Amino acid sequence: MKIVHAQDVPSEASSLAGTKRTTLRWLIAAKDGAPHYAMRLFEIEPGGAIPVHTHGDIEHEIFIVEGEAICNDGKNESKVKTGDALLVLPGDQHSFKNTTDHMFRFICVIPI
Repeated sequence: MKIVHAQDVPSEASSLAGTKRTTLRWLIAAKDGAPHYAMRLFEIEPGGAIPVHTHGDIEHEIFIVEGEAICNDGKNESKVKTGDALLVLPGDQHSFKNTTDHMFRFICVIPI
């Protein structure tokens, strides 16, 4: 078993084009011995965003741990907030925009 505190994991800028004021931390990944899934913590500062995008062949699960943001599925915008869980299936469009004055944080689990 591995236990890690999020603040002990270095953050890095998101590599997705068009992303602004967003970092992520690879909390659990293949380097830690995880054979099937990775867990990432995304942090979007006020005014930050992840643009509308898709992942063609993977699903991922998202759990909002702090704050609120606008989620866009390519057709509609919805407010998501602390405690919400999202399932993003392969090909689903999605984005997040932090329009608040507070940090927005979510856990994203993806297959490796």
